[in-house]
Amino acid sequence: MNDISVFPVRAFQDNYIWTLRRGGNAAVVDPGDARPVLAYLHAETLQLVAILNTHHHADHVGGNAELLEHCKVPVYGPFDERIPAVSRRLREGDRFALQEFGIEFAVFEIPGHTKSHIAFYGGGMLFCGDTLFACGCGRLFEGTPRQMHDSLAKLAVLPDATRVYCGHEYTLSNIRFAKAAEAGNPELAKWERTASALRARDEPTLPSTIGREKAANPFLRCDQPGVIAAASQHAGKALTDPVSVLGAIRDWKNNF
Repeated sequence: MNDISVFPVRAFQDNYIWTLRRGGNAAVVDPGDARPVLAYLHAETLQLVAILNTHHHADHVGGNAELLEHCKVPVYGPFDERIPAVSRRLREGDRFALQEFGIEFAVFEIPGHTKSHIAFYGGGMLFCGDTLFACGCGRLFEGTPRQMHDSLAKLAVLPDATRVYCGHEYTLSNIRFAKAAEAGNPELAKWERTASALRARDEPTLPSTIGREKAANPFLRCDQPGVIAAASQHAGKALTDPVSVLGAIRDWKNNF
């Protein structure tokens, strides 16, 4: 699997359509727009062999139909009729192989951002859509703080070296918020320097790693005294459990 590479095809303002490559084959994760994908496939002489969808939002699935007009390939995604193009619907515990890549993915249900959100984990890679971001988490559009907390906890037990491929370039803004939510965390200043240098060169800050997220992401650190204190101050009352802390800092981040 060392010959698999992952390339970020950019879409819209800050989306990444992650494109797995091996030889002349490609698979794409969350193609919200077909046009940049088709352009990349053409430029690199790649054959699309699969589409993976993490959740139903248009900026992650809007390119499915046009891609399928060009290439009749399987579409892997959640049990959600709002993604009509899915040919193989997946739930917690399911596994599937992409034979062209010699890789098998395990499926996790990670609701919170949406009710039916899933993630794909395999080959040391995690494709987690808009649930876990670099130094952040997704808005709770359809889920609850409890669901998001449990989803993030499920991902946090993966090996520290796991590469985290999320759906958007939000890292610097997330770090700015994290510095307010856990001002005493020295990992944030180091990460900010690294991410700022990458963005200055117009390079992605991703992938992150599970180890880095556990060390710096306040939404994975809702049991830490600094995050608890900041969340309690923002909420105007003492918060004692991680779910309440997550709910408070997610609400805070919404308007930060």
